[in-house]
Amino acid sequence: MLVPLFGSKGSEKVLIFLIARGEGYASEIAQFFDLDISTIQNQLDKFELGGILSSTTRGRTRLYVFNPRYPFLKELKQLLEKALSFYPEDEREKLIMERRRPRRRGKPI
Repeated sequence: MLVPLFGSKGSEKVLIFLIARGEGYASEIAQFFDLDISTIQNQLDKFELGGILSSTTRGRTRLYVFNPRYPFLKELKQLLEKALSFYPEDEREKLIMERRRPRRRGKPI
């Protein structure tokens, strides 16, 4: 949907993931969308160099978030939230649902 604006599918996927979850790291985004991790890393680096994203290190993991100092952050977030609202319901739910802890053994789904 936003590929013509951002130039590639990977860049759209990175920004949509971050708007839905607030933060993310390269392998998590790559696994979610079933994309090559180097593609995602290149997009994250590009956005960080452009000042759109900022990163912090937590352990050995580099977490990316939107840069609060980016001058067009409010407008970019509005655009991404609008684009997210046009995603299919099941994909939107998967994006928003964030499960970080493992399930208890034997617990029904």
